[in-house]
Amino acid sequence: MQGEDTTCTAEEDMELSQSIARKYGLHLEVVDLQEEYHKQVVGYMLDRAVRGLTPNSDVMCNRLIKFGAFEQVAGHAYDRIVTGHYARMLRGEHTFLGTAADPVKDQTDFLAQLLPAQLLKLEFPLGDLLKEEVRQIARDARLASARRKDSQGICFLGKINFAEFMRKQLGERPGDVVDVATGRVIGQHLGYWFHTIGQRKGLGLGGGPWFVVRKDIEHNIIYVAGGPDVTMQYGREIHLSDFSILTENPWPRTMQSVPVTFKVRHTDPFRAGTYYPPQSADEGGGRIVSENPVQGIAPGQFCVIYDATHRICVGSGEIASGNVQTIAP
Repeated sequence: MQGEDTTCTAEEDMELSQSIARKYGLHLEVVDLQEEYHKQVVGYMLDRAVRGLTPNSDVMCNRLIKFGAFEQVAGHAYDRIVTGHYARMLRGEHTFLGTAADPVKDQTDFLAQLLPAQLLKLEFPLGDLLKEEVRQIARDARLASARRKDSQGICFLGKINFAEFMRKQLGERPGDVVDVATGRVIGQHLGYWFHTIGQRKGLGLGGGPWFVVRKDIEHNIIYVAGGPDVTMQYGREIHLSDFSILTENPWPRTMQSVPVTFKVRHTDPFRAGTYYPPQSADEGGGRIVSENPVQGIAPGQFCVIYDATHRICVGSGEIASGNVQTIAP
């Protein structure tokens, strides 16, 4: 995708793919899913942002486009789909999505919203390798991609800044930044959709550090708390609006609680906690109580749940609330 305000790696991707295809005598077929991406993923992002939530485009791009629209257009003709994600399929008496050998590059959290039918067709040949081992294989094979930097940006949109993307799509709406402790207006922002719970950088406030801890979307107010260890930016209880299991449930169906590990963002370590399944429809996807405080629990993001040893990725749910909440109209 290309546009006035975007830079896209599509041309570079194409050149590298063509080079590798020529080297090994492979047929390269391009499947164009730009229209589907704009309709489904961009639509999802804008819907969540306007509601004051924090969207995760990469997770939904995998579900809706890479393994959704692609399956409808081309993937249905194949028994297996092979990708370069750092993950593993654990197949035996039971089938699970397993974490990669490289814990730093593990990408199971990006796959945690896939539907079972999508996941069961996938193969991940890089899952047992460290990233440096993959690069060495590419160097030994003299592949042009061997020294390419890791991809950045918003999924298919390329190397663009999230704020720039939101400005282009939703414009600006100036509002107050309020110190939650004193109720005093200490700054201005350009629209609540530019900010996420737990955010520290880009606020333009002096005397900090300051962290976004609440958003009032009806009145377009961003609430912040100050101090390097401000308690309001941390929480231990995470409520999920839903919870989807990827393949099979590894836990007893009668359980009241189960020890787990989890992530609320890709760069997080695996955190230890306890998952409490919903006991009624009012409880949505249940809740997690973390052993240690978690910074910046942002409604709209996904909480990805693993078994206690983080060997198996069990599934994920959208965060409904945590220690800090979005104030809805």
